[in-house]
Amino acid sequence: MKENFYNKKNLKYLNMIRGDKPIRNSRAEIIKPAEFQKSKAKTGRIHPDRKWFRASKTVSQLDLEKFREASKIETPYNVLLKTGNVPYSLLAENKKKKNTVEYDSIFGKKAIRKKPKLLVTSLEEMAKSKNEVIAEKKEIKKDAVKGQNSSDVIIHVLDARDPLGTMCEKISTYIKEEAPHKHLIYLLNKVDLVPTGVTAKWLKYFSNKHTTLAYHAQSLENNFGKTNLINILRQLDNLYNKKHTSVGFVGYPNSGKSSIINSLRNKHVCNVAPVPGETKVWQYITLTRSIYLIDCPGVVPIPDFEQAVFRGAIRIENLENPEYYVELLANKYKTEISKLYRIEFRDIEDLFQKFSVKYGKITKGNRPYVDLISKTILHDWNRGKISYFNLPPTEE
Repeated sequence: MKENFYNKKNLKYLNMIRGDKPIRNSRAEIIKPAEFQKSKAKTGRIHPDRKWFRASKTVSQLDLEKFREASKIETPYNVLLKTGNVPYSLLAENKKKKNTVEYDSIFGKKAIRKKPKLLVTSLEEMAKSKNEVIAEKKEIKKDAVKGQNSSDVIIHVLDARDPLGTMCEKISTYIKEEAPHKHLIYLLNKVDLVPTGVTAKWLKYFSNKHTTLAYHAQSLENNFGKTNLINILRQLDNLYNKKHTSVGFVGYPNSGKSSIINSLRNKHVCNVAPVPGETKVWQYITLTRSIYLIDCPGVVPIPDFEQAVFRGAIRIENLENPEYYVELLANKYKTEISKLYRIEFRDIEDLFQKFSVKYGKITKGNRPYVDLISKTILHDWNRGKISYFNLPPTEE
């Protein structure tokens, strides 16, 4: 009798080898999947033991009762290593301490006179600081005039929202009477803040006087009018036929002169800021081998202080009584302010009250922070968040 080759050990070994391979028919279709190819698994069952179903971090009522009734044993061997963080502030009464001052310390014989906080200690120092400010303004004006005299082409940057308000007549008079050999170009900047039809009307209005272009330099990548301006500068460079042609940028403070130069160079070569007076000295920048740009400080005569505030020529943080100027804006541009802040108001006091509640600008005594609210609105006005524009004289 022949001995059977497939004993128990060999069968177990063969099943182990064939366990990860499916069984296929003659058409290569899987009849019996491998051990790890099964799409349906057996239903798993949990052993009905109490340890699987009870909560792990609960305390029974008996344990709580023992904890309440337990007495503390005082021994010299118990040492407190760490205290718990008990919120004692919730237990104490929330009472504000009033800043009270004794009557005698102000009106009595023991009255102490408080010294006012001044930036200067004497009248001489005050006069000296005032003279330094005047000297700085004269130096800035001197640099602006020097840049204007050194330029072959003068580009007068105007704000497209109010071109006539940001235009200096002295520049056109200077070119007409003293320097007729120089070319003047009007550049309407920030045209992205006004409708296209308004920009077209202003271009038609100024084109009768001098060459006028539309421009906006929102960023180095997002700008408009760069190609037209460079083409005109190259034509003027060929017309002058000089080794170097200087192009000076003049205009109202905060009109965007430095931003235009940065967009022409496609890199940050001038300091820019959304506040007036960032450029204090003139800068000489190379555009091409023969064209140089001059960034002049913004110096323009200010006949009307209110209009200077609205045109961005005055720093808002140094402004006194800013609520006065906000009231003027609210009377004229009530719809635009309501649309921006989503606040419906009747008068200026109602605006301050609703603004303080909505944006959290509240001082002690639940009163609106008028100074901060006013400066916030004026900052938004100068940065173009509150839309406004003026039409040419013939179109108004």
